[in-house]
Amino acid sequence: MAAMHRRQFLRAAAGMFAASTGVTVPRKVLGANDKVVVGIMGIKGRGGYLAERFASRPDVEIAYLCDVDTRLFGERIEQVAKRQGKPPKTVTDFRRILDDKHVDVLINATPDHWHALPTIMACQAGKDVYVEKPISHNIWEGQRMIAAARKYRRIVQVGTQTRSADYAHQARDYIRSGKLGDVHLVKVFNMKWRQAVPAQPDAQPPAGVDYDMWLGPAPKRPFNPNRFHYTWHWYWDYSGGDIINDGVHQIDLARMVMGVEYPKAVVSSGGKYHYDDAQETPDTQTVVWEFDRLTMLFELTLWTPYIKKISQKIRDSLTEYPNWPFCATRVEIYGTKGVMMLGRHGGGWQVFGMEEKPVAEANGPDPQTAHFDNFLQCVRSRQVPNADIREGHLSTLLCHLGNISYRVGGRKLFFDANSETFIGDDEANRLVKRVYREPWVVPERV
Repeated sequence: MAAMHRRQFLRAAAGMFAASTGVTVPRKVLGANDKVVVGIMGIKGRGGYLAERFASRPDVEIAYLCDVDTRLFGERIEQVAKRQGKPPKTVTDFRRILDDKHVDVLINATPDHWHALPTIMACQAGKDVYVEKPISHNIWEGQRMIAAARKYRRIVQVGTQTRSADYAHQARDYIRSGKLGDVHLVKVFNMKWRQAVPAQPDAQPPAGVDYDMWLGPAPKRPFNPNRFHYTWHWYWDYSGGDIINDGVHQIDLARMVMGVEYPKAVVSSGGKYHYDDAQETPDTQTVVWEFDRLTMLFELTLWTPYIKKISQKIRDSLTEYPNWPFCATRVEIYGTKGVMMLGRHGGGWQVFGMEEKPVAEANGPDPQTAHFDNFLQCVRSRQVPNADIREGHLSTLLCHLGNISYRVGGRKLFFDANSETFIGDDEANRLVKRVYREPWVVPERV
């Protein structure tokens, strides 16, 4: 695809759902009383939570649970069966889910390096997809995911749930109204405490784990406990550290309310300053993205226990707000008439003006349920979901840009939005795409 045409293609959203693509994908028509039949891929951690939440819905049937770690099946089967009245099937190969014509939706809650290929294959198989954030391991994968969603006219919702929060839309409208004045600076925070990752020797994979399948597209390596459940987040083979694990939520929220897409330039610095351990990604990181007449900053620490995430009590409240200076996941939006403090996942927002007290505010509740509602409604209506795959790509891309600048030594990189590549920097462009391990190769043509 020519560079000038690619951006036009990726910008297409609602129109592409209605447009004729020349591709026929069989899909059953869901009646008002039909349950949406779901298969869930990746059932530890977030995937287990999603299994419980979707199984609790009267409009959903979970038909499959899929994981390469069969030790997880017993507890998860029981959790799902308790909520929906019958047990799901279990498989270790997600392709068995895609082969079943009765399945409407694939929920992908795998490690990041497994997000792209199953999403693309699900679109090709006529399934809609709920894929957890971040959408991709690298920039190129996100492009292919959008292409597949558009070509096969699939609904692909990303798990950035604050896009379904009413208060977030109100914050966006407040900024657009001009009440905050001209905004030229946005600060995004991801500051908290995470434990160290002490070095461990390589070992044999646990019994019941298909480790080769777990690696999938990633390089072949000996099994190491640090590169497996959860701590895979801190290794470049599988993810990109906490900017892309947790910070992407706040970055997506900031991008949403500001209405920005591609930056012109990016620079990142930081390092492993606090932890002398086995993780590869930084425990301290800053990123600066330059947009037209707007600078957006990101600040990350993993060694600040006195700065905490928003409590569930405040997330669900309509009257309580975070203690903003000690809120780990806040966004600060500086306008010429005031500053907005904005929280994700139900934290709400407040605007402070010249009197140093709130002059406007709106709050929760936690938008998890609303986000699931929106996805299932769009599966039925074929409307573009709140967190469409393109929006997820643009927000994940900002994380990738920051990490690429960090990995090439912290130099400033200039970005071409039309081609989604760096201008005159071969080293940075080599990180736009990874080398894939056969047979798990994300295809050029979807």
